[in-house]
Amino acid sequence: MIIQEIMTIHPIFIQEDEDMRRAAEIISIAEVSDIMVVDEDKNFVGVLSEGDLLRAVLPNFDDVIDEGGTLADAFNFFIRKGSDLADYPISPIVIKNSITLKLDDEAAQAATIMIEKQIRCLPVVDKGKLVGSLSRANLCRAIIYYT
Repeated sequence: MIIQEIMTIHPIFIQEDEDMRRAAEIISIAEVSDIMVVDEDKNFVGVLSEGDLLRAVLPNFDDVIDEGGTLADAFNFFIRKGSDLADYPISPIVIKNSITLKLDDEAAQAATIMIEKQIRCLPVVDKGKLVGSLSRANLCRAIIYYT
């Protein structure tokens, strides 16, 4: 079974010149953990994960507690920092050298990579262009329908 047979053909993506607020909005609305990043011509640039987005605004809770703060103080700091960074570009936190798949790659090989590296979703790229994505859910669906 090859990637082209089981991938999502309309991947969730964001343009590389967008800001963190827009990225958070897309992740929230689409309920995904990773969004693909493209340039204006849909050339694949990288991946932005919800974890990287959250880490960008997350305070070091241990530092807040060590200074006498509470978890509530840390959460309030998180909200303020998120608001302060909302208009910052996503480009500094995009994973630019991410693993990509080709249309004719084997699904079993992709599944192995995703499990070993704990990746939830991989971009599918053809001639530099983002053409799809493969998620763990796509793989599970393939097991159900193709067995």
